Amino acid sequence: MNHIKKYIIGFFAVLTIMLAMISCKRAIDDSENLGKKKYTVNREWKLPHTLEEISGMAWLPNNKLACIEDEDGIIFIYDLKTEKIVEQIKFGTAGDYEGIAIDKEDAYILRSDGVIFQVARFRESGKETSHFKTLFSIKNNMESLTMDSKNNRLITITKDRDPYSDDYKGLYQIPLDTKEMDENPIMKISMKDDALKEYQKKKAYKSFNPSDVAIHPITGDYYVLEGKTPRLIIMDKTGAIKNFYKLDKKNFPQPEGITFAPDGTLYISTEGQGKHGAILEVTLDK
Repeated sequence: MNHIKKYIIGFFAVLTIMLAMISCKRAIDDSENLGKKKYTVNREWKLPHTLEEISGMAWLPNNKLACIEDEDGIIFIYDLKTEKIVEQIKFGTAGDYEGIAIDKEDAYILRSDGVIFQVARFRESGKETSHFKTLFSIKNNMESLTMDSKNNRLITITKDRDPYSDDYKGLYQIPLDTKEMDENPIMKISMKDDALKEYQKKKAYKSFNPSDVAIHPITGDYYVLEGKTPRLIIMDKTGAIKNFYKLDKKNFPQPEGITFAPDGTLYISTEGQGKHGAILEVTLDK
């Protein structure tokens, strides 16, 4: 019996070591694959001149997108089926508008100085516009905004230096019931993460400069876009980077907007840089 017990103990010891080695190898393989993932552009919509500098977009019902550009206080409703701007909604004066999020009948637009405009009932004749401040300023150069419907909050990220550290970019929440930003980030993008190793700068905060963020409607993962050096990272709910994609400048000269259809179809918008802006439907290889 003692001999059998020793055999069983030895067997499980070897099995444990083998499983640990497999797990370690899988982790190494996953790390090595970061930045090597591929994608497919399924379709491209070339935008009219008025959206050459498209800076953000959000999904609307019936295959429409609410778009903004970084000069005029106008929400442009773009129809993917007719390939036309079908509505223009003025909400403010000229300004550097960078991000847009939709919560049912209300639109939220982020200006680069951290001010957020709320356009209540934005598609109705009786719309009302107000604004509120975040803890950010023009020094942070704000561009990213998305709606987290499950938690009734907006999510934003600084493009340039985070106000609390140069070693990370925080994802910050703004609950819609208070409209007061929480100074504690819900998660952090480490500027020293392996996924950013190739791009690490002497000034750590320059290693990654988010231009927009979106939440996958099915998985709940966070998709963070960069326009300066076209890239896309995917983070799980804990903040761990799962995937990392380099985007070709031929397709994405300056990607500034990202959104999802309810079924998880991914759309990325890019500024034209002297040519036409564009919206692209993209499939990411897993």
